[in-house]
Amino acid sequence: MEVRALQFNAQVQTDLLCLVTEDELQDYAWPSPAVKQIMEAQKFSGKPGETSSCVFLPDGGDQPRKVVAAGLGKEEELTLEKVRRAVGAGLKEADKLNIALLTTMPWTNERLSAGDAARAVTEAYLLAAYRFDRYLAEKKASSVRSLQVGYGPEQEVEVIAALKLGQSLGEATNLARDLVNEPANVMTPERLAQEAQAAGEKYGFAVEVLEEEAIEELGMEAYLAVAKASANRPRLIIMRHLGDPANPDQVLGLVGKGMTFDSGGLSLKQAKGMEAMKFDMAGAAAVIGAMSALAREQVRLNVVAVVAACENLISSRGYRPGDIIGSMAGKTILVESTDAEGRLTLADAVHYIITKENASVVVDVATLTGAVIVALGNLTTGVLTNDDSLYQRLQQAAEKSGERIWQLPGFPEYKEQNKTPYADLRNVGGREAGTITAGLFVAEFVQDRPWLHLDIAGTAFSEKDGAYMVQGATGVGVRLLYHFAETYL
Repeated sequence: MEVRALQFNAQVQTDLLCLVTEDELQDYAWPSPAVKQIMEAQKFSGKPGETSSCVFLPDGGDQPRKVVAAGLGKEEELTLEKVRRAVGAGLKEADKLNIALLTTMPWTNERLSAGDAARAVTEAYLLAAYRFDRYLAEKKASSVRSLQVGYGPEQEVEVIAALKLGQSLGEATNLARDLVNEPANVMTPERLAQEAQAAGEKYGFAVEVLEEEAIEELGMEAYLAVAKASANRPRLIIMRHLGDPANPDQVLGLVGKGMTFDSGGLSLKQAKGMEAMKFDMAGAAAVIGAMSALAREQVRLNVVAVVAACENLISSRGYRPGDIIGSMAGKTILVESTDAEGRLTLADAVHYIITKENASVVVDVATLTGAVIVALGNLTTGVLTNDDSLYQRLQQAAEKSGERIWQLPGFPEYKEQNKTPYADLRNVGGREAGTITAGLFVAEFVQDRPWLHLDIAGTAFSEKDGAYMVQGATGVGVRLLYHFAETYL
């Protein structure tokens, strides 16, 4: 997969991708009057998701060229996400035509800048062309191996810069997808730590990995209780991008749930669907991907990410329902279900990032509850927060990334469901409002820090191909976290 910028002119001899709104059909700068006539004959209307294609012979040329048109919908409703979806649809059409090198026409729509459009086009291309096929004997890649983003002379600076960012975000998202798609017999806690170290070396952020003895010395009892049953021992992964050393007290803390496999422990999950529990480290993958993009783009911000990686399995050493365990924060927890394990690891990781890494803002990302899928399906990430202004920043990031979010209530009354007479907290708040009570359990460990909780259980994985996504891990959170970090610049 290769993407690059190209100053567009009449001598460009590649096949073309035209992104067209419904409103500009008559005035659109088609590469030839003949193409316009063909599109009209085919009744191409520019509606969202619509595609059309044709072959034409350029004036004075002797080699036929293919043109793919993709609809953007109404101009007044145009968004970056609609650009991505149109690119995805156009690439599928180009793949049917066996096009290898595709060039986009220069962006002319004034509703979105040429730079923003170039970033969206680049992201969509890299995400649509992704395949996780390393275990397949026969691999089926997209025919479109190269994309050139065309621009006019006056657009050069912004398009080249935006393409670079789009490439960073697309590749970081695909890194996260690779991590999540790997089977659990490969992606153990140790391997996840190694992958984080490799990303740090490649993109330029520091990585520290703590093994079990060091984790014990920190007093991370809740995290270690979850990890006890597995032969694959835990790894605490700490990643640091100190892009603003002049302001050491300003640190954005990212915490990703790193459950490389979750059987549910003694509170065993049903057999049907358990194979998908390799995806339970998608939060960890999201923060590794985000750190890769932030470091690669040399963002001037201090960001620390922490992953408490482990497996939740079954053995005579494992923790049990009814156990009362400690935590790094000193709070005791009654274990009512060993399948509510993610919040236990997050509790210690959040406390660590505040007390040891001086995080001034905390964002945790986790495939935490099935309840969020019941509430929001597979399209939207559920969010809890103790700071509405922080959520507004996240909303800005969501608009840039195209990742949908929705704020859930965190009323104090919900906290009552996490109480028990036997310990400071219980790890299950009951059947009702499960996503909210799980998030509020984590909130008990954030102290006075502004905090966001992202439950990506519904959005981390897709059962089918999307507009510009393919079946499997989505890499959700990478671009969202990057753009959220941007709001601090």
